[in-house]
Amino acid sequence: MPSIAIIGAGAAGLLCAGTALEHGANVTLFDKNAKAGVKLMITGKGRCNVTNNSSIENILNNIPRNPRFLYGALNAFSPNDTIELFERLGVPLKTERGSRVFPVSDKASDIVKALAAYAKKATFISEKVISINTDNNSVTGVTARDKVGNIKNYDFDSVILCTGGLSYPRTGSTGDGYKIAKEIGHNIIPCSPSLVPIEADKRLCSSLSGLSLRNVSLKIKDNEQNKIVYEEFGEMLFAHFGITGPIALSASAHLTKPTPGKYCAYIDLKPALDEKTLDSRLLADFSKYINKNFSNALGDLLPQKMIPAFIKLSQISPDKKVNMITKDERHTLVNLLKNFKIDLYGFRPIDEAIVTSGGIDVKEISPKDMQSKLISGLYFAGEVIDVDAYTGGYNLQIAFSTGYLAGKNAAQRYL
Repeated sequence: MPSIAIIGAGAAGLLCAGTALEHGANVTLFDKNAKAGVKLMITGKGRCNVTNNSSIENILNNIPRNPRFLYGALNAFSPNDTIELFERLGVPLKTERGSRVFPVSDKASDIVKALAAYAKKATFISEKVISINTDNNSVTGVTARDKVGNIKNYDFDSVILCTGGLSYPRTGSTGDGYKIAKEIGHNIIPCSPSLVPIEADKRLCSSLSGLSLRNVSLKIKDNEQNKIVYEEFGEMLFAHFGITGPIALSASAHLTKPTPGKYCAYIDLKPALDEKTLDSRLLADFSKYINKNFSNALGDLLPQKMIPAFIKLSQISPDKKVNMITKDERHTLVNLLKNFKIDLYGFRPIDEAIVTSGGIDVKEISPKDMQSKLISGLYFAGEVIDVDAYTGGYNLQIAFSTGYLAGKNAAQRYL
């Protein structure tokens, strides 16, 4: 029976462990946390968006970094396989808007419990692995440090590295895997935040802090290249520092080293209406509130919290009677409704990111089994690899697919 060490008891590690067990391996699961699945507990705002109920091609289209590397993994363990596994493990699932899949209970804890049960026959050791031991470019085991500082050596036939990235360090994702892999010869692509809130015009955004916009369209323009680099429809949220929420987080994956002046965002507040229809809507509202001041005639069109900022950007006096607003001023208002501009400044810190962009170079990993091309018996899975995706369940699917492929192949290595 092959012996396998899995370093990291997150999404990839737990599924990897369960898969290796099902394929006849003796599995030891290492994690410096006392419990497994700590980061999983907070994903999807505590609901856990486990996958996206769509085709493999759609999954690949939502992976901006090295998507073709994942073709084999996604075919080996698809979104359908993820759904079937969790329902087999006793967690009913549901598909929501955007094909996002959640547990019916809306509890991430149910996903963690199911994965822990799937991997329950593994030996769990709450120690920090500090190195992977090799001899003649083959794995021989790992060295770990326990809670009181004692150093221990363990022998294994194979090792699977699933330590995650740098995001949410309080859950244990502190980049340990990058250091371990680098020390044994692997190249690490520099890490940066992805799916991270974006800092923006603080004066404007702080006045809108807490405001959620639904069914809006967001465009990101690269001012240096004079082109739109991202466009999406959905939900976003203003914070005191800038913008966040699903479409803003996905937008961050398209920004390269953002600095003040390099990028700006345009929000279409009424994407269902063209400019002519929107002008007619303004005329109808102004007719309804014909004796009102401009500041009191926008309540049917905009969230109340947005009205002061909107009026300021329009440069129309809030006390002006709506029956005095000119055609040119209406044109300004229509343009503002369709192109509400926000200057972007940069990313929030990486510890606020949902995922880490960068990691172990995919050129040094075999896509057919997730095994290192440099060291026999060493496998990788999950966020530690240089792959990341947009929001919508895609990143967890990457973790599950790579975890499955690594666990299966490590278990069958000597067959």
